[in-house]
Amino acid sequence: MSTTQTESIDTSLNTLDLQSNEQVLEHLLVSQQKAVTAVRNAKPALDQAVSLAAARLSDGEGRLVLAGAGASGRLAVQDGAELWPTFGWPQTRLLLCMAGGSTALLSSVEGVEDDAAAAISDVQSARINAADVVIAVAASGESAWTCGWLEQARAQGAFTIGLANNAGTRLLSKADCPIWLDTGGEVLAGSTRMAAGTAQKIALNLFSTTLMIRLNRTYGNLMVDMAAVNKKLDKRRIRLLQGVLPDVSDNDAQAAIDKADGWVKLAVLIALGDPVQSAKSRLDDCRGSLREAISNYHENDIQ
Repeated sequence: MSTTQTESIDTSLNTLDLQSNEQVLEHLLVSQQKAVTAVRNAKPALDQAVSLAAARLSDGEGRLVLAGAGASGRLAVQDGAELWPTFGWPQTRLLLCMAGGSTALLSSVEGVEDDAAAAISDVQSARINAADVVIAVAASGESAWTCGWLEQARAQGAFTIGLANNAGTRLLSKADCPIWLDTGGEVLAGSTRMAAGTAQKIALNLFSTTLMIRLNRTYGNLMVDMAAVNKKLDKRRIRLLQGVLPDVSDNDAQAAIDKADGWVKLAVLIALGDPVQSAKSRLDDCRGSLREAISNYHENDIQ
C-alpha cells in the first residue's frame, strides 16, 4: 500500500511511549523545527503568491478567501479571522470557508471533507470570480472538498493558491500558485495537526502579513489600519500614532484619534494638520498608503 509523506511511520520511534517526557518533548520540538525549515524552503513560492495576490486585490474590489477542512481548515479560518482586527481588512472582502461549516470549527464533523459536490455548490453560491484570491489548505493535498473548492474557484476565474504538505498532489497540481511545505512524516504518525499544521500556520501568517503590507495596511512595522475594538487598544493607538509622529503629545494624539473615530492612519494626517475630509481624500488618492499620503501632504499643503 503506497503511503504519502505525511502518513509515513518513523519506525525508530516505535518505543515513543516508553521514553521520558523530556525525550518525547525533544522529538516533538525537533519536528516543529522541521516545520520552520519547510516554510523557509517554500519562501520563493510564498513570495510569488504574495505578489500575484496583491496585484489581484489592489483595486479594492476582490475578496480574500481561505478554505479548508479539518485541522487545516481551522488554521486557515483562524488566520483569516485576524485580518480585520490587525489590519482593518474589510469583512466584506473576506470569506472564510470550512468544510462542514461553523460546527466543524469546534468539533470534528465526519465525512464533510469528502463532499466535493458541497464544495462546488459553496463556490457557486459565493459567486467567486476573477477579482478574488482563494487559498486552499490541505495537509494531504488530496481532500476532495478542498480540492473541489480550489478547482471550481479557478474555473470561475479566481487566482488560486494551494498549500499542502505532500508533493505532486491534486491540490498543488491544480493551483495557479502551489506551495509545498515539506514536513515529511510526523512524530505521532499521521497526526498532521503537528509539524504539518505548524508549517501551515507559519506559512499562512507570513503570507497574510506580507500581503497586508503590500496592500498598504501598515506604515513601517506599525499597524496603522488596526481596528479599534476594545479599551486595551486605546493606549496602543496613541503609541502607534506617536510611532509615526514622535513629537505629538498624548493629548494631541488622542484628540486626533477621536476625530478619526479610532482610525490611526487617518489620525496621523489629522495630527499633521490635515482636515478630516481632506485626509480621507488624500488616503484614497494614495491607495491607502500612509507613507505616500504624508509625503503628499508635505509637498502640497505646507506653505
